[in-house]
Amino acid sequence: MANERRQKIIEIITNNFVAVAAIFVVLMLIIPWPGRAIDIFMALNLALSISILLIVMYTPKSSNFTSFPRVILLVTLFGLGINVASTKNILWFGKDPKYMSLMVNAFSSFVIGKDDSILGLVVGMVVFIILIVIQVLVITKGATRVSEVAARFALDSMAQKNFAVDAELNTGAITEEQAQQKRAEIRRESDFYSAMDGSSKFVSGNVTAGIFITVVNLVAGLIIGVLVRKEQFGAAAANYCRMTIGDGLISQIPSLLLSFATGLIVTGSNSDEVLSKQLQHDFTVSGRVYIIGGAVLAIIGILPGMPHIILLGLGGLAIYAGIMMTRAEKASFAKKLEEEQNAQGKDKKGKSPGEVSPVVPLDPLSLELGYVLISLVDEEKGAELLERITRIRKEAAIDLGLVVPPIRITDNMAMEPSEYSFKIKGIEVGRSKLKLGYYMCMDTGSVVEKIDGEATRDPAFNMPAIWVPEEKRVEAENAGYAVVDPPTIIATHITEIIRAHAAEILGMKEVAEIIKAFREKNADVVEAVMDDAKFTYGQIQKILQNLLREQISIRNIELILETLANFGPQVNPWTLTEKVRKALGLQICLQYADSDKTLRAMTLSQEWTEKIVEHQNIPADGSMPMVALDPPDARRWIEAVSNAFASMQQSNYQPIIICPAEIRVLVKSSTQNQMPGLVVISFDEIMACGSSVSLEVLGEISY
Repeated sequence: MANERRQKIIEIITNNFVAVAAIFVVLMLIIPWPGRAIDIFMALNLALSISILLIVMYTPKSSNFTSFPRVILLVTLFGLGINVASTKNILWFGKDPKYMSLMVNAFSSFVIGKDDSILGLVVGMVVFIILIVIQVLVITKGATRVSEVAARFALDSMAQKNFAVDAELNTGAITEEQAQQKRAEIRRESDFYSAMDGSSKFVSGNVTAGIFITVVNLVAGLIIGVLVRKEQFGAAAANYCRMTIGDGLISQIPSLLLSFATGLIVTGSNSDEVLSKQLQHDFTVSGRVYIIGGAVLAIIGILPGMPHIILLGLGGLAIYAGIMMTRAEKASFAKKLEEEQNAQGKDKKGKSPGEVSPVVPLDPLSLELGYVLISLVDEEKGAELLERITRIRKEAAIDLGLVVPPIRITDNMAMEPSEYSFKIKGIEVGRSKLKLGYYMCMDTGSVVEKIDGEATRDPAFNMPAIWVPEEKRVEAENAGYAVVDPPTIIATHITEIIRAHAAEILGMKEVAEIIKAFREKNADVVEAVMDDAKFTYGQIQKILQNLLREQISIRNIELILETLANFGPQVNPWTLTEKVRKALGLQICLQYADSDKTLRAMTLSQEWTEKIVEHQNIPADGSMPMVALDPPDARRWIEAVSNAFASMQQSNYQPIIICPAEIRVLVKSSTQNQMPGLVVISFDEIMACGSSVSLEVLGEISY
């Protein structure tokens, strides 16, 4: 109980300490404080400044000390509050022991001495002025300038760094989570240097305020001493000079430490090593530096009038250190060379002449570019293609529910300079040529005026197109052409390839990732499928591939898994696919329905339905069911479907056939080679829509 109460008290203090301290500092500017209290505040201010300086020196990356800009503001306000409180006591109470600060008296004695001699006062004032000059002209001014430059460069390089992260993500060098961490680090670094640009002004302002307070102390003290307290001018000058110098020193030393810490942190690097490790590495690069430097010191030490012992001693130490460092370098190099030779000998000894090294696995997806197209992924030139490829992967996840693996981008000198090739697991599935500096223009039916250009074809949809130079882009747009730049051409081509080959891209690894992600949201459904129904990843993969093969999104994985759990893995995978399609009926029908939610399609006659059922062939190995029609019937079947296909296209309708669920996959398999764009939907899927989708029958495919 006591420990819990103590823990609660500590938690309350830590949560509210900063707020209470800030209000307390404001009160310091108003309420008079006795000398001992001011001594405590001054000692605390000095300790805080020393602690901040040490923390900065032991912080590897500058941006790791994220609270430093606000710490500067709080500590600066605390120091100014102490300075104001001390000034009030000096002017109001003078040498009253109750209100006189021992810290002020002690620091003034360090530079002036016990007696208030003119020499001591002058020396003290000179030391104080030199301290102010060093802080204003050297440390604070330099730190402020470095903060400004660092903030500007951090903001300017932010986009380039993000492009580099996208490039690493697209090539598969890092994961999505690692990319998010890197982007967060880039934002944190940019925010830090932006905040430091403003916070450094607090430091310079603190120095200026200290100078002003010192002048006020001295002038106002002389006026009060001579006119109010009726002291002699010399005695008043000695008293208030002593107290002003002491107060100035005790306020400026913490400020100097804070300025030094600011300079250190804004000049820091992005290394993961602390400052001491960096210095150790940088100052031990070569022993020759110390040998030469020691020799120079020794030569200077021989010259007449020089402190011979000091210079010769330092020179001798430097030469000795350089010799020892050189020996260590040679020993380290010899050891490294021996290890490399031993490793090579071991490799040669361990391998037989015919042994072959392990084969590197193929990239799931890869894009190979001719050397002219490398500029499309060059970060210095915007890397437009990288950004679009990232978008492709996100769109595939949204549209199809498919987790597209990272696309590895490489250059291929064996290809033509302006050519690109897209591969899936090392097999080329798309290739085309581009013309950099030109735009591809396509007539989508809205062209009002033809323009001249080099004839070509759009690689994504195989539409006729023309190449026009960049200066004719506006003219082509005004003429009604769809104008596309090279990065968009590649991105659109890749998008269509991914959609067409989604089933091939979905491997067992991707299925496992989908199930793992869904398990975190609904572990019960996954348990029912994987543990109770005993489905394997391979069996689930086949069902999902069957859906993707006909462009059906698998994003509603919950409904898919629930359907699989209801029927079990013993059912034929193609039958299971039809069960899943029925469950996804509304999604499928809406995918092909018009804007008014009307599905327009052709139906299949009873004769053809019976003929297909009679001649169906379901392979025992679980491969796709086929229709084995007689040659005359096969020709008649393809002719009938082709006529229906052409009729619907002429009417600007999506070619769709509706048939019973038991023959849907047979109709699709028998027409997919001749008419890959034909959509086949079952009556069960239509029934699953209820009143959400209207059906309009355009005709019947008769025997």
